Amino acid sequence: MAYKIKFGTDGWRGVIAEDYTFDNVRRAAQGFSSYLLEKGFAGRWVVVGHDKRFHSENFAATTAEVLVGNGLNVYLTEGATPTPVIAFAVVEKKACGAVNITASHNPPTDNGFKVRDPNGGAIDPEGLLRIEALIPDSVESVKRVALDEAVRGKKVVYFDASEGYIENLKKLVDLQKIRDAGFTVLVDAMWGNGAGWFTKLLGGGKTKIIEIHNERNPSFPEMKRPEPIRPNIDVGLKATVANHADVLLITDGDADRCGIGDENGEFINQLRVYALLALYLLEVRGERGDIVKTLSTTGMLNKLGEIYGVPVHETGVGFKYVAPKMIETNAMIGGEESGGYAFRNNVPERDGILAGLYFLDFMVRTGKKPTELLKMLFDKLGGEYFYDRVDSPFSGERKAREELILKNNPQTLGGLKVTGLVTVDGFQFKLEDGGWMLIRFSGTEPIMRIYCETMHKEKVKAILDDGLKVAGIQ
Repeated sequence: MAYKIKFGTDGWRGVIAEDYTFDNVRRAAQGFSSYLLEKGFAGRWVVVGHDKRFHSENFAATTAEVLVGNGLNVYLTEGATPTPVIAFAVVEKKACGAVNITASHNPPTDNGFKVRDPNGGAIDPEGLLRIEALIPDSVESVKRVALDEAVRGKKVVYFDASEGYIENLKKLVDLQKIRDAGFTVLVDAMWGNGAGWFTKLLGGGKTKIIEIHNERNPSFPEMKRPEPIRPNIDVGLKATVANHADVLLITDGDADRCGIGDENGEFINQLRVYALLALYLLEVRGERGDIVKTLSTTGMLNKLGEIYGVPVHETGVGFKYVAPKMIETNAMIGGEESGGYAFRNNVPERDGILAGLYFLDFMVRTGKKPTELLKMLFDKLGGEYFYDRVDSPFSGERKAREELILKNNPQTLGGLKVTGLVTVDGFQFKLEDGGWMLIRFSGTEPIMRIYCETMHKEKVKAILDDGLKVAGIQ
């Protein structure tokens, strides 16, 4: 029986040489090609790019062959290219979509197949299901044209996607002011596609850019995976202190996610970064517009929405939910718990490069260090917010586990009263202090994720422990 290719919250990912093989990539590409043809895009162009993982450029070339075999044309990136740059190229080139060969922040054993729509954003859940349904069981059903032949026939055109993207960045951020600021910025590119970008954009002025983990090394030394959270960023945090840097900017493997370390080498968690970016747009730039957030992201955004009078929309987890909502509402900002943030006047795709530039601009415009920006945020909100998450494997049927959670129906968590339950994606229990606890099932493995946010630092562990009990883990 053929291996079943499943598209999760952000495309398909698998273990290289086990299930992520050239033949299975061809099958996935055939499914996407058939989907585009159903949409009426025959003869249109598709952008194909890749990251720096093992064989990524060859998997990208293989994908291009299949797209051309189905009567489509391909803009193929000349080298490893950040996900947001690929997304921007879709719009700039008026392409009908994109395929990005990347496993983002997954371990080095993995690779992936991300698909994007004509807006450069994630394809909605219904579209992903249709692509899955169109994937043939056998590689024998795949249509292909050899790459050399496709290039000769100008059906595949190699291109540098960076130029148009950089021009748009210049419209959004005053890069010269950051160059003139005299900062020392440490950049951890996590061996990925973000390498060289901040140096290219901000080099040549008083600001000093120091990059680490900026070469190609698909084994990702000094980290478990290129995900911008601890312990993967511990080397970068230590280097921040050693180099007396003002800030640490971290981009994940494909540079669509952003992490921040402060001037003391302390990590600023992703929820706080999202709230800081929203505050920057609202308070410093004076922008107004809708905010889109996933359930697993911070309640600080709801509070900022109240303060500044802007709507806040909550979606299920994943940019396949965030991107369509951003387009629908022309949102000012959208984001999720994993450190992915998207912005208006760009594309509805996470952008770790633009997020990092906005953070630096926040520092320039206020004259504040990262720790002082956090104080500014908490002063505005009337207190600090604390977050943590635990992942736990579980056995048995998911449905039975869901029934158990509903049956347990907690009245308090960590000693705080439960004030409501939201079941848009998992089970989110609202708490009396404005915080929450969320139980979610992974879409790709037998793991439950327990998240919480509260204004009571001392209650974080107790809330998570109670969450594990509600889920039947403890």
